[in-house]
Amino acid sequence: MPYKTLTDLKNALEQKSISSRELMTQALTRIETLNPKLNAFISVNAEMAFKAADKADQLRAQKNHAELPPLLGLPIAHKDLFCTDGIKTSCGSKMLDNFIAPYDATVVRKCAEAGLISLGKTNMDEFAMGSSTENSYYGPTRNPWNTDYVPGGSSGGSAAAVAAGLVPVSTGSDTGGSIRQPAALCGITGLKPSYGRISRYGMVAFASSLDQGGPFARSAEDIAWLMNAMAGFDPRDSTSLDVPVPDYTADLEKSIQGLRIGLPKEYFNHSLAPSMQKIIDEALKTLEKLGAQLVEISLPHSDLAISSYYVIAPAECSSNLSRYDGVRFGYRCENPQDLNDLYSRSRGEGFGAEVKRRILIGTYVLSAGYYDAYYLQAQKVRHLIKDDFDQAFRKVDVIAAPSTPTPAFKIGEKAADPVTMYQCDIYTLALNLAGLPGLSMPVGFIEGLPVGLQLMGNYLEESRILNMAHQYQKNTDWHLQHPKDL
Repeated sequence: MPYKTLTDLKNALEQKSISSRELMTQALTRIETLNPKLNAFISVNAEMAFKAADKADQLRAQKNHAELPPLLGLPIAHKDLFCTDGIKTSCGSKMLDNFIAPYDATVVRKCAEAGLISLGKTNMDEFAMGSSTENSYYGPTRNPWNTDYVPGGSSGGSAAAVAAGLVPVSTGSDTGGSIRQPAALCGITGLKPSYGRISRYGMVAFASSLDQGGPFARSAEDIAWLMNAMAGFDPRDSTSLDVPVPDYTADLEKSIQGLRIGLPKEYFNHSLAPSMQKIIDEALKTLEKLGAQLVEISLPHSDLAISSYYVIAPAECSSNLSRYDGVRFGYRCENPQDLNDLYSRSRGEGFGAEVKRRILIGTYVLSAGYYDAYYLQAQKVRHLIKDDFDQAFRKVDVIAAPSTPTPAFKIGEKAADPVTMYQCDIYTLALNLAGLPGLSMPVGFIEGLPVGLQLMGNYLEESRILNMAHQYQKNTDWHLQHPKDL
């Protein structure tokens, strides 16, 4: 049952046509077979998973459905930046290769409380810095549709694991597109929630004002179930929103008749490959046939998103990563001569090239004499970008755009050119700067590689974009396509 949706597997467990232990056995066998080719997992927790599965099966035998956690006995994988009690949390870095987390991140805890069973931790760009999952200390993850290509990043391991049928769902994080971009390149559905909707407690920080955890799955319906489990206020996260959490499955079946979809002209320009444009247009026609209205809009400061992001994110990364000093935890160099030697060699040996590059940029833009010229200006641009979205959502209900400018690219193709790599997130960065929710769903293929459409919503309106994605997926089967087994 490798390519079944979470909803299908949930129904199968409730109907007792399969047990949780059988699900774990199938998933772990598949991971053992395919992970050497994909490198989607950094660590696998088979023994813990079987114990949890047996407990789930016992509970299901003793109680009726209404008394059970909603996702009891179903498998999940967590991106390796969510702390997991007693298990290595490496963040894809040599710096944390020896770090065993002493507690669970709130996302991990809430998923477990909903009954989900973690099978392991997935590969990622080091400290979530990258767009291809090539920057991992543990080597690149490969795209299940063609293993010569990248799965996207930084949550490439989580996306590849779902796309390859290793797990039905997984978690990721999105700082500048790191859920939506790999979801698009791997042909699955991924949601970046509104900033503050899901707790960041226990999620290793990259850029604290941009980072947001979220789910991957095969369908929007599965995403809704995961959001029910993951969302909610957390007093341990000062940025967590203390507002009611809706039932995200409640509005999935609503008609989208009359909903206005904004098409920002800045997203449909020369940056978008003509072959991508054609597929996106077909997807928009389908939504139009379902009753939605297409409205051209403008997000005039979109072209400044990359430059603003690559000042703000490195600045915050420079601050957050200063804690990795070889003293308290993480990698420590051998035989340091003095304190300065300990700091410089531990950080120099423990961090990879992309992380060092961003730390240097961030330290520079925060330094005396440059703060006003770079960081302060970038924050002003960020405000303008948020204002653009505020204006747009006065006219439309949802904004649609490509998730990426092209399908997946070959491993190594852009590794030597960081600026070209940064362009991969051209359509996703603005949403993080504005703190708004966005979803990517599969809408077609180019030469065997998936293409994603991005749906963007107003603040806390995840239900609306999930509703639109679900209605699209009820009338198409792109989300049910899967790669041939490797």
